[in-house]
Amino acid sequence: MECPLCGHSKAHKHGKMPNGHQRYLGPACRQTFCEGFDSLYYRRHVSPEQIRQVLQMHSEGSSLRGISRTNGLA
Repeated sequence: MECPLCGHSKAHKHGKMPNGHQRYLGPACRQTFCEGFDSLYYRRHVSPEQIRQVLQMHSEGSSLRGISRTNGLA
């Protein structure tokens, strides 16, 4: 796995997070990260399906306020 922080090609496994996801350590930058670090779903407390639904509604021209009201999301 490549480190998204320093770009090093060999990140090492570095234990697990409390939620069970694998944690990695970048050898050059000495920073830890998880697999989903540089993705749309990182630190989101909604399901990927809800995110897809919100993006679909937004691309169809719905207002953000209307999307928030119908999905119950802030």
